[in-house]
Amino acid sequence: MAIQIVEINTKREIKKFIAFANDLYKDCPYYCPPLMFDEVNTFISDKNPALEVSDKQLFMAYRDGKPVGRVAAIINHKANECWGVKKVRFGWIDFIDDLEVSKALLDTVREWGKKRGCTTMNGPVGFTDMDHQGLLLEGYDYLSPMASLYNYPYYVEHMNAYGLVKEADWIEFQVFPPKEIPERLQRIANVVMQRSNVRIDKVKNVKELVSKYGIEYMDVIGKAYEKLYNFQPLTEKQKKYYCDMYFPILNFDFVTVIVNDKNEVVGVGVGMPDISNALRKCGGKLFPFGWYHLLKALRAKHLEVFDLLLIAVRPDYQDKGINSLFFLDQIPYMNKYGVKYAETTAILETNTKNQANWLQFEHNQHKRRRAYIMEI
Repeated sequence: MAIQIVEINTKREIKKFIAFANDLYKDCPYYCPPLMFDEVNTFISDKNPALEVSDKQLFMAYRDGKPVGRVAAIINHKANECWGVKKVRFGWIDFIDDLEVSKALLDTVREWGKKRGCTTMNGPVGFTDMDHQGLLLEGYDYLSPMASLYNYPYYVEHMNAYGLVKEADWIEFQVFPPKEIPERLQRIANVVMQRSNVRIDKVKNVKELVSKYGIEYMDVIGKAYEKLYNFQPLTEKQKKYYCDMYFPILNFDFVTVIVNDKNEVVGVGVGMPDISNALRKCGGKLFPFGWYHLLKALRAKHLEVFDLLLIAVRPDYQDKGINSLFFLDQIPYMNKYGVKYAETTAILETNTKNQANWLQFEHNQHKRRRAYIMEI
């Protein structure tokens, strides 16, 4: 029977859109379900400020009345203007192993974008580069952290069959922290602090961070990332949105703020306990008992796995060894909590400076993912 494509608009429909992926991966031990209420809010205009600069339409594919696929079509006007392109993005794409289904979903995004003046189609990516992005190409038998996408291997065949080609690849690492700070690292950090007149400010909680710096650290992240793939300059509302989303759940032992002699933030490093197993246990739902699993994971005093969310250095302080201060600060805490290894987020394969941060430690480059593109 033919594939039927249905627009998804209401909150109830959005929940079904999210549930489709959870059902598709219910027997996959590596998939990490999203936190349901956060995922729902991502697609609601008065919740996600990215929708102030983006158009979007969600679609689901049905056959014989049963859901067989989903996709989000997105046009981020601010990013398109920044890069001088006319892209329609596709994200949140999942489907059964049927080429007819994936083609119907991609055709729908393609036509939706063309009607709105787009000339290329790009994905899988999100509204901004702060969202999940990149189809998994390698590393299917590793657990998926909260901060990354997971997909079955057959997705790659479907992208190739449709005619999509590589635009960007990312790689990911497992990093094994040393038992003590290496002498060379300590020496470099001491020189950096002296030459650049910077120091580590160890804030204890969100209140202290905001009272000292407002959301200045978000400006540092924005400036540090502005040359990276698909970057969109964040609006003030978006900065607050990401702060409100992430910072209340952080363990501030794993937040490193670097300031100069004028008390300006010049670098930020953020990590958090891996909560993917907690999300797997509760299926991404807070109630009735999901909150317990998540709280237990977030407040754990012993962590086997740790998620390295980001390191950002203000451009005028880059190439001065500032990154050494993050490791000087974080390694003792990793050992204190018993971290066996840390998972990096996706790093562009062309971003050799970022990769060099991890290559100095024992590591395993275990995943690769890709964003595709095609003219439409």
